[in-house]
Formats: sequence, C-alpha cells, structure tokens
Amino acid sequence: MSDITASEQVADLVIVNARCVATVDAQRREIAGGWVAITDGLVSGVGDGPAPAGRQTIDASDCLVTPGLVNTHHHLYQNLTRAFPPMTDKPLFGWLQSLYPLWRAIDTESVHVSAWVGLAELALSGCTTSSDHLYLHPHGAGDLLTAEIDAATDLGIRFHPTRGSMSLSEKDGGLPPDDVVADDDEILAACEAAVSRHHDPSHGAMTRIALAPCSPFSVTEDLMVRTAELAERLDVRLHTHFAENAEDDEFSLATFGCRPMEYLERTGWCTDRTWVAHCVMPNHDEIQRLGAAGVGAAHCPSSNMILASGIAPVVDLRAAGVKVGLGVDGSSSADAASLWLEARQAMLLAKLRDGADAGTARMALEVATIGGAGCLGREGELGTITVGAVGDIAVWSLTGPSFAGAIADPIEAWLRCGPTGARDTVVAGTPVVRNGMLVSDRLDEMLTAHASFAARIQQL
Repeated sequence: MSDITASEQVADLVIVNARCVATVDAQRREIAGGWVAITDGLVSGVGDGPAPAGRQTIDASDCLVTPGLVNTHHHLYQNLTRAFPPMTDKPLFGWLQSLYPLWRAIDTESVHVSAWVGLAELALSGCTTSSDHLYLHPHGAGDLLTAEIDAATDLGIRFHPTRGSMSLSEKDGGLPPDDVVADDDEILAACEAAVSRHHDPSHGAMTRIALAPCSPFSVTEDLMVRTAELAERLDVRLHTHFAENAEDDEFSLATFGCRPMEYLERTGWCTDRTWVAHCVMPNHDEIQRLGAAGVGAAHCPSSNMILASGIAPVVDLRAAGVKVGLGVDGSSSADAASLWLEARQAMLLAKLRDGADAGTARMALEVATIGGAGCLGREGELGTITVGAVGDIAVWSLTGPSFAGAIADPIEAWLRCGPTGARDTVVAGTPVVRNGMLVSDRLDEMLTAHASFAARIQQL
C-alpha cells in the first residue's frame, strides 16, 4: 500500500521503518511499518513496503510518525512574563489589567527573541506551524510583526502571525493603557501594509498573515466591521478572542446589548474566513450557528483551566462542523508552550466533560493537526500526510520507561503515556529538531538574551 508520484526518482528526505504512520488523511490510514518521502518541501510519497531512495534518511524504528502539529493561538511575547507571581491567581480581566503595564515595554529586540524562544519550544513539542496573535503595539516599539517573522524564518518554522490591534484604552472603557492602542485608521493601514509585505498565498507558503483585533472589549465596533471588510478585500483570514469566559459574556451584554455570538454576526465576522480563540461559552444554538458558518475555534485547554474560564464544548463544536484546532496561548495564562501537552489536555477534558469515550487520542490528534489546518484555511495542505501536502512531520519515540507495556495501540500510547516531546520535527522536508534537540546552534545565545529582556520587563 503506497501513494507516490510517478515522476519521483530520489526524494530529498525519507522517513522509514515507523512503527506506525498516522496519516490523518481522508481515510485516517494508519500504516504499520510505514515510510514517508518528501521532495521539494512537499510529501511525495507515503506507504509501506520498500521505501524510495532519499538523499537523507530518518530511521523511525519504534516511533509513531504524525503530521506536524499546528498551533492556532499564541501570544509569543508573553513568555517574557512567564509564571509571574502577582498574576498567577487572577481571572481574565484582572490578569490583563495587571500585565499591560509590564508588556508596554516590549520592543523589536525583545519580541524577536521571545518569538524565537517560543517557536523553538513549540518545535520541540512536535509543532511545525504556529500562529501568533500579536495585538500589543506600544507607541515607538518598532515593527514587531517583522521582528517575529524574522525569528520564525531563522528557525525554519511555518508561521501564521496575525496583525493584531487595540483601539479602546481605559479612558474609552477598554482595558489597556493609552500608549498601547491606536486609532482605527492607523490600525487598518498597518494591517494592509503587513499583508502587502509578508503574506504569501501560494501552496506550501511559509508565512501568511491574518487580521486580528484583540477582542470585542478592546476595539471599537467600527474597527471590527472594517477589519472584516479589509480581510475580504485582501483575501486573508480573521482572528479574535471570543466567548472566553463569563466576564466576556457579561461585558458583551452590558456594552453591546447582545451575547458575543450576535456581536460576531452583526460585525460581519460569522464567516468561514474566521477562527476564534477559546470559544468556551457558546450555548447550543450558538454552536450550531458557528458550525453552519464554517467558523474555526482555537481550543486552549491549559489557559482555560489556569484562568478558571471553563471547559470548551469541543465535542459539540466538532459535531456541529466547527473546525476545532489547538492553541497553547500565552503566558501567564498558559506557561508551557507544548502542543503535545495541549493535545493531552484536550483529550482529558473531553473525557471529563462528555464521557470517557468522547475524548480519545485520535480525536486529539485530529484537533492538533487537520483541525488546526482548518482554522488557518489550509485543509489538505497542513496537518495530513498525503501526496502534495507540506512535508511537515513529527516523529515520536515510543521507547523507555514511560512507554513500557504500551504495545497495543501506538496512537493512544502517544498521549496516554509520557510526557513526551518530538524526537524529530521536520518542516518542509528540513529537520528543525533531531534526536530531541534543536538543529539551530543559537539556543544558548537566545536564552541568555531572553533572560535579560524578561528581567527588564518584569522590573526585577
């Protein structure tokens, strides 16, 4: 059983001898003793039996091979305030208001380093594609979006940063201080410039831009409407926080006279161009409306637990047709940027909320791969091991004490045992992590710089 392009002679990279290749393709094939070939950055073959020749080979004996995991919601700069003690026991609004005065000190250098470190951490957890919701742009801080794109390019990670924004400060009834917000026209101009400079719509693109007002409680309704119109004109995606917790619902009712779902609809955001973050509080009718519209949802289980926001109805959302992906979110709402951990948490929370049979490792794998691809508008291209999809692969060792006895089902073993990181992470056919270590030799340099920036921003 194999799929391979007829024209292929020698692949750039071949991954061989896998205990199991979990393709997450349309048939959900799981290939024992499988191999994957990658040529020119795309999957050129997958199957069992004799593998094609490759210029480079990775031996995946005793390993599970999966598509690279897809992170659909993050705030990379926030790792500069990871586990910051005064903020570790507050719900969402109080947590934000306490941290904004620290975050206003970010600049291009600190954002570049925090993005590099955060993306490296994700790569070690088997993540090959990450979004980032960069909504904080302090006055005079410089071109922060380009700073983090440069970090992703240096590491070799596929990147979907969003040009975020805030236009309502405390004096306007919002949460952030005055010096991190901008007016609507300035924001829209910056969004269009970012798309013009960085967005690549081609198949296999390494960088794509989305537009992402921070949340309904930090931007004007007019900006929400105009951003949706701009995204339509530029043909890019939309992202924002949505229905995050009870405070979010209460704010929407008090400020807009409606629940968050109705606000999403009336501003033109209830479309298959949109994916939202968290989506903890939709009711049954709203879940159906989200699914009918083709909206995606970034499920952030650790963040939702740390901030006591609740348990997102992931099983119901998926059943309604919502494209559910995973997000590690930012610090200090979720301090570990491990997509493997979020996949495990998603599995466990689905069991807790909807029954033991509702949350399986295969469900979590789908959310972490093809669900994330759906959020980012790249179904069939990301999150699957099929000919023509991107050559983004994670190789997971199933050996050692943690996996002793786990011989019956490698996919269930992958999440039920552990904790684990990827042994190898491959992006566009190029290894980024080998044998559990980053390929880049810049990690020590970046960690030293990160420590300095974190101390400055935390005022320690």
